[in-house]
Amino acid sequence: MKSMLEALFHGDIRPEEQVVPRNPDYRSISRRVSEAMELWKEKLSSEDFNQLEAMLDLRSQSESIYATNTFINGFQLGALIMMEIYTAKENLFPDLK
Repeated sequence: MKSMLEALFHGDIRPEEQVVPRNPDYRSISRRVSEAMELWKEKLSSEDFNQLEAMLDLRSQSESIYATNTFINGFQLGALIMMEIYTAKENLFPDLK
């Protein structure tokens, strides 16, 4: 079995591909978005719909950047908390090294 670091190095750990929202509303909302896109596709000209899709793609890219930064910040915060906990152990039990 690979270590976590080996798996990370080899690209076996890809959180963005493994996250499946557990919120019960997720699938319903996704379906509603798809249905709304179909309605707009029927209402708009081809050019207008393409512009709408381009804008939504930009929005998706923006949200992806935000999610990436949120993940990184959370991971860093968790690591800093672990460092503080480890330091506290050394302060509380100086004879245990």
